[in-house]
Amino acid sequence: MNPADESTVVHNAAAQRYEIAAGGATAVAEYWDENGRRVFHHTFVPPALRGRGLAEKLVRHALSEARAANRRVVPACSYVAAFVERNPEFKLIVD
Repeated sequence: MNPADESTVVHNAAAQRYEIAAGGATAVAEYWDENGRRVFHHTFVPPALRGRGLAEKLVRHALSEARAANRRVVPACSYVAAFVERNPEFKLIVD
């Protein structure tokens, strides 16, 4: 089994980011809240963790949580913007 399959996405609200810790490193999708919107500005997966689908898992979780809370999002990060293009079910929450 791929170690990423066992990883859990954690919303670290104090640090304004979603995280997956695996193999002693942490992948993140960072945001800030502005005018009632969640602006995703940076997604980073350490080199040792790349190729496991962690960025997709982070962003899917973060956007699903935003959608469930009826929160609008701004995909300022190029990865998040590309993710939304590939997953049109999230386009309705994008500002």
